[in-house]
Amino acid sequence: MCKVYVVQEGKKRYLPLLLIGDEQEDMIDRYLSRGVMYVLQVDGQDIGVCVVTDEGSGWAEVKNLAIAPAMQRKGYGSYLLQAVLAQLQAAHVRLGTGDVPGTLSFYQQLGFQVCGRIPGFFRDHYDHPIVEDGVTLCDMVYLQKDLD
Repeated sequence: MCKVYVVQEGKKRYLPLLLIGDEQEDMIDRYLSRGVMYVLQVDGQDIGVCVVTDEGSGWAEVKNLAIAPAMQRKGYGSYLLQAVLAQLQAAHVRLGTGDVPGTLSFYQQLGFQVCGRIPGFFRDHYDHPIVEDGVTLCDMVYLQKDLD
């Protein structure tokens, strides 16, 4: 049984999950207090998080999407993101991620399209190399999707 619910207080207790989606706590701190945090619970266990911020002018931004490692690649990430998108009042949503084929494909299968890039983002904003699927991240790739 899957359930998605909003957490308004005590968001930091989900730090182990948040760090899966964003490996540096001070980067998480930049958006956590102003974001809406959704938690995915499966059979009574919290296994995923998604944090979304209101960026104004009809835009929302997914800042963090993470599923516990043992539960990854089972459809839970798609389930959580689709549930979150269905609840948003924004007309458009965007997100930034690393330039990793598997990750980009995941979002593109959900209707997101590449719309930009920030060169050197991961190198310039993180205090250690970020490696995803064997790729050391450098540029942040932005994707967007219209919700209306």
